[in-house]
Amino acid sequence: MPEKAERKLKLGAVLLGVGGPGQHHTWLDPNIPANASVDVRWYIARAQEAEAARFDHVFIVDSQYITPDSPNHYLSRLEPLTLLSAIAVHTEHIGLVGTLTTSYNEPFNVARRLASLDHISGGRAGWNVVTSGDAGTAGNYSRAAHFDYATRYGRALEHVRVAQGLWDSYEADALPRDRERQQFLDRTKLHALDHQGEHFGVIGPLNIERTPQGQPVIFQAGDSEEGRDLGASIADAIFTHAQSLEQAIAFRTEIRERAAAKGRDPHQVLIVPGIFPIIADTDEEARARQDAQLGAKSFDKALAELGRPFGWHDFSQYDLDAPFPSVAAAGALSFRTQAEAITRLAQTQQWTLRQVVEHQLASGRSPFVGSPLTVANEIQRWFEAGGFDGINITVNSPVEFARFTEQVLPILRERGVVRSEYESSTLRGNLGLVVPENRYTAARAAQAEAPVLLS
Repeated sequence: MPEKAERKLKLGAVLLGVGGPGQHHTWLDPNIPANASVDVRWYIARAQEAEAARFDHVFIVDSQYITPDSPNHYLSRLEPLTLLSAIAVHTEHIGLVGTLTTSYNEPFNVARRLASLDHISGGRAGWNVVTSGDAGTAGNYSRAAHFDYATRYGRALEHVRVAQGLWDSYEADALPRDRERQQFLDRTKLHALDHQGEHFGVIGPLNIERTPQGQPVIFQAGDSEEGRDLGASIADAIFTHAQSLEQAIAFRTEIRERAAAKGRDPHQVLIVPGIFPIIADTDEEARARQDAQLGAKSFDKALAELGRPFGWHDFSQYDLDAPFPSVAAAGALSFRTQAEAITRLAQTQQWTLRQVVEHQLASGRSPFVGSPLTVANEIQRWFEAGGFDGINITVNSPVEFARFTEQVLPILRERGVVRSEYESSTLRGNLGLVVPENRYTAARAAQAEAPVLLS
């Protein structure tokens, strides 16, 4: 059957509590508890709403360094895997994706924690692999400086490969638990990894059996050259952003080409950008709502947040009406690609610092604004044109989320763009991703099928 006939739009819900970057006044919404970002009941309720709408996953972003100028949600939020374990026992089908950094974690601990979540949830765990863009994180982990880009991404690739190796420690039938024969473990099907690499030395084996979906699903977020290469190498799904359909198509095409060049099936790499739909009864009302939201943003907060990709550089020290300062180097160990892009745009347009901040405020405009029909049409247009395989919707207010689930999704469901029911009990199954074969089981099978050479 052709791929297009089988495709269904994948749906993710990014739970951002009291508001992420640019959402300066989100927490003032009376529909959102002022402590939503640390209220497990708020998260559980949103996850249950997403599950009722047949979403594939909830998505928990994370970082481990803050300043007083960090977005409100970042200032006080729950640790991802602890939170997702709580959500797991209050849901049945929805995937549970959490952000864990490869720069400030060890592969053994990450592999064990994610495998535990996969068992607790019955096969619904996902790992959003990041390398940490906030250079200040180093100071929280007894390090003098953050890793440079080459080290961060080399370490990330090795980190994921080690975790995947550890997840293969047990073959699927390694624990017969046969009371009659008094055999708990089949020793021939438990394997040490014995990894010695550039960044990690891990003996193994992992002290938890093979998980319900074989291995947790790997998500990845990163737009630099190194980030794109890492995603093409290890990701099952990539979390990104796109301002236009043309940009979205170009990104998806490039990632799939990179994956194919690495010997991977490009159709097994899903692109799932974050989008910000604004929905009202009419297109005019929706556009007015977006204008009001953008107009309400704080210039001073945007000026402070501008410092984040530049290693939290303090831009308040400069004359707002002077040319944008040449400080791209400040982002070398932080969000380098974003810092360089902002600087390049400012220099090309000959913008002042004030104009850059104003541009950042205006750049929050969403392509998905209008009545439920208009938004549904636009999502379908991007999906069918190859702009993405799925979308991640930011969730703060349950009222706004309901506009999407109760008004937009029924249109897409009627057209066959999104599912009506879950196809699988695992996140991997619902995303249409193959189960990775255990490397030792595969080697055993290959050896059994090898022809016997007679002397």
